[in-house]
Amino acid sequence: MRDNQDVLIIGGGHNGLVCAAYLAGAGLKVTVLERRGVLGGAAVTEEFHPGFRNSTASYTVSLLNPKVIADLRLAEHGLRVVERPYANFLPLPDGRAFRLGGEHTAASLQQWSPRDLERLADYNAMLARVVIVLRELMQRTPPNLGDRLSLADWLASYDVAKRLKRLDLRGRRDLLDLFTKSAGELLDHWFESEPLKAALGWDSVVGNFASPYTPGSAYVLLHHVFGEVNGKTGVWGHAIGGMGAITQAIAAECAARGVQVHSGAAVERVLVDNGRAVGVALADGRELRAKTVVSNLNPKLLYTKLVAREHLDDDTAQRIARYRCGSGTFRMNVALSELPDFTAAPGAQLQPHHQSGILVGPSLRYFETAYFDAKSKAHNPGWARAPIVELVISSTLDDTLAPPGQHVASLFCQHVHPEVDGGWDAHRDTVAKLMIDTVDACAPNFRRSVLGYRALSPLDLEREFGLVGGDIFHGALGLDQMFSARPLLGQGDYRGALPGLYLCGSGTHPGGGVTGLPGRNAAREILRDLRRGPRPS
Repeated sequence: MRDNQDVLIIGGGHNGLVCAAYLAGAGLKVTVLERRGVLGGAAVTEEFHPGFRNSTASYTVSLLNPKVIADLRLAEHGLRVVERPYANFLPLPDGRAFRLGGEHTAASLQQWSPRDLERLADYNAMLARVVIVLRELMQRTPPNLGDRLSLADWLASYDVAKRLKRLDLRGRRDLLDLFTKSAGELLDHWFESEPLKAALGWDSVVGNFASPYTPGSAYVLLHHVFGEVNGKTGVWGHAIGGMGAITQAIAAECAARGVQVHSGAAVERVLVDNGRAVGVALADGRELRAKTVVSNLNPKLLYTKLVAREHLDDDTAQRIARYRCGSGTFRMNVALSELPDFTAAPGAQLQPHHQSGILVGPSLRYFETAYFDAKSKAHNPGWARAPIVELVISSTLDDTLAPPGQHVASLFCQHVHPEVDGGWDAHRDTVAKLMIDTVDACAPNFRRSVLGYRALSPLDLEREFGLVGGDIFHGALGLDQMFSARPLLGQGDYRGALPGLYLCGSGTHPGGGVTGLPGRNAAREILRDLRRGPRPS
């Protein structure tokens, strides 16, 4: 391992690799240190049952930024993303099914609300007006607002105000609604059909331990519609080979640019000399030094585990202790002998709905009940008795993942409490069986088709991937932890609590999801400080 590096990056997740590639592209000597034996962080593909592979944690593609794809030549390195035939399939308790996306939307809404079909076009147009501006702001460095905490301050900053000029007054009012209101309030205003509101509102609770009626949850909904697949906005897709295909493609570009990448290299602490980050100490006792240290970790993990308390001022230490993490997520990968045979859409032969996002959760009120049930722990140690489950059967789009005639499914489940009575190790399989039974209630062959599974509780997600509290976003997406305040005011521009220390992970702007933007944006600021180029524009 070379010890004459310009930059050491802690964590080989996708943002760490993206940051490394851009820095190396500017001629810097870069080393990436990954604790696990496999690169990719939460965006990896692994075998979880003999003969069955799947995306272990992150499981679907939309938010990966087109500039990252182009700049890092990911397609040339083998990345191929295929689209779902349509967005969502909802099997409903009354035996009917709701389909959202493409030609299916009109047919479904004719059954529930012709009025909502007209309103949906206006709703999508409203989102498009706002998203086109915010998509650009996601690629910019937030202004460092010091000790001021105000959405108005952020909106009034020159860089933001310049871009918001594209929005008329109506658009700015819509933007304010999306930042401050709940998804439930917003969707109840626009629509009357419960399945439509559930299909749209699911995005507001994905990885968010909250009710869809929690103020601010409308932004979480918005966060998930920034993306695109193959140039088509708002579309979700699958990376052939699983999510690990993305990080392997980025790693290939890192190698082409001379980045040194080391797996099985756990960083134990950040070395500090005269108040400046100067390197890292590894768990095996080695010490590496560099001019610049970059963390791809959850900020809470960085500042409570790797940076000694004596190197932080009291305010930073106290505020990072209160940094909110925890997503209410229970994640499963399941090996299946056959496809689910849904009561609402009979047949175990491959049909388009098997290739969509299958949502077990018929209404926003169902989502809200699941949240309060898990949060209150009134009836059990800390999980919803009627949970929300999104089922994505990735092998229907990618036959490399399972043996012929068999399938793999990703179950992304909400809501569970990040901390349960008795500890998650005691309850993991109980909750896994509940999730399987929840799907089986809609598809009565599901339980018997399960050949094996791997379940990841919030504790498992923390132990395995460093997702504190199971938080897939590296910190809640609330107004107090967004833009210039992510992770803290004074560090919103990717510069950490110490000189020489930078942050490039999902705990920085613009937040979680497999976007690559925190890594790209952080690289730009590091290169600016080092007076090197070219810088990502």
